[in-house]
Amino acid sequence: MKKPELLVTPMSIEDILPLASAGADAFVVGEQRYGLRLAGEFSKEDIKKAVEIAHGHGKKVYVAMNALFHNDKVPELEGYISFLKDIKADAIIFGDPAVLMAARSAAPDMKLHWNTETTATNWYTCNYWGRKGATRAILAREINMDAIIEIKENAEVEIEVQVHGMTAMFQSKRSLLGNYYEYQGKAMEVENRKQEKNMFLHDKERENKYPIFEDENGTHIMSPNDICIIDELQDMMEAGIDSFKIDGVLKSPGYIIEVTKLYRKAIDTCAEDPDQYDEIKDDLLAEIEKIQPSNRPLDTGFFFKETVY
Repeated sequence: MKKPELLVTPMSIEDILPLASAGADAFVVGEQRYGLRLAGEFSKEDIKKAVEIAHGHGKKVYVAMNALFHNDKVPELEGYISFLKDIKADAIIFGDPAVLMAARSAAPDMKLHWNTETTATNWYTCNYWGRKGATRAILAREINMDAIIEIKENAEVEIEVQVHGMTAMFQSKRSLLGNYYEYQGKAMEVENRKQEKNMFLHDKERENKYPIFEDENGTHIMSPNDICIIDELQDMMEAGIDSFKIDGVLKSPGYIIEVTKLYRKAIDTCAEDPDQYDEIKDDLLAEIEKIQPSNRPLDTGFFFKETVY
């Protein structure tokens, strides 16, 4: 059985080697100016170092350029992509066609991973972007397992699926939190992910707490639970899904390292001996539950249910 890539999101340069040792195959890095909801802020120099370290250990680095771009940033895109080409980044993650057009000019051989977070819900759309130049489509988090497998069966591009971590529920380009605090006459630091990390929207009826934070791209409201599919990987692996992503936004480095180790074991066992995976998958889930923050219940997201609009 084919082993999918295990893709993780380091918080800093210091996380690259431990995550590589834990079993990660590839890393997503970037800076807020160009990328959305990153686990950590990576300057150009940081990205260069990340590529050097990762490549030295046979790993890949994908750089996030999936922000929502307005006219003022469009002239910067070709220069930034040229830099990524020069340091030999393995791929660019994009959602805005402006990035695709800039890449055609600045780095026509650069691999492009299409990611809009919400609109990759059918195989035809994935193939549309593939025919425009994308080599991978990152599927929406709101589709179920049957839809994921059907998309893979008909896809002309690689397919990436998030298997662990929180997901975005809402984004506004406006600084809603900052504006609120300013209205109250209070100061709030919103720079390089130093913003207040313990802010939530509380749904008292359901007892849900939705993490909320701001960065250069605006205000983000995240899911109250974390996806965890460590015990339900076999169908996707049999279907040939190309990449499994662990999203580490608002998590600690130690947590992501331990989760990566467990998913590495799950993937390797399932590929080599599906019967053994069936025997140990409950234990793997239990190991994650032991280190899971008490305010972040685990669930299977939309993998086994229909989206209700």
